[in-house]
Amino acid sequence: QVQLVESGGDSVQPGGSLRLSCAASTSEFRVYAMGWYRQVPGNQRELVASITRGGSINYADSVKGRFTISRDYTKNTVYLQMNSLKPEDTAVYYCNKFPARYELWGQGTQVTVSS
Repeated sequence: QVQLVESGGDSVQPGGSLRLSCAASTSEFRVYAMGWYRQVPGNQRELVASITRGGSINYADSVKGRFTISRDYTKNTVYLQMNSLKPEDTAVYYCNKFPARYELWGQGTQVTVSS
């Protein structure tokens, strides 16, 4: 069973940037479509961005033009580059397969955008 570990979260000011990383424990990751999700306490987890094995990408409307998802097959890692961050981007960010699998949810990484 593949394990996913997120990292890169931090506290930044509005307009700042962060790059999140999601490291997969096995190369089995290469055949998966992957997604970045986020959750604010009290709200449902939402899909932020997804990328297929073939490189097809989709973004939530709220992050289009600001976030970029990418993957490095040599490192079994998926990235989320986040630019022009807004306070409403504050959330715990998770990676998972796309569509998500319950058993693959990890601890996530906290992103806080505040002045």
